[in-house]
Amino acid sequence: MRDYMSIGLAPSDEACVQVNLRGDYHDAMKTECRRFLELIRKKLGPEPAGTRLAIKSNPHDFGNYYEVVCYYDDGDEDAVAYAFRCESDAPRTWDDDQRQEA
Repeated sequence: MRDYMSIGLAPSDEACVQVNLRGDYHDAMKTECRRFLELIRKKLGPEPAGTRLAIKSNPHDFGNYYEVVCYYDDGDEDAVAYAFRCESDAPRTWDDDQRQEA
């Protein structure tokens, strides 16, 4: 069955774009998410079959916010392992791009 794991919208030790009442954050937040998604791929390698990194929109009181998620097939051990690696080993800073092997 298809499931997903939330990874975040930026490395955990970095400041990130915030939702605001003006609503002028959407483009910057999506750009930040794309950059983070590519950094995850650079560090952890491309997604194996049964997984897909993507940007997901979620509702918020002040409008939608965006985050990187890892969609995965929960019946595929490699897909589940990659999703959990994304959660635990995602880059913590924008400079954290050293390749890690599984």
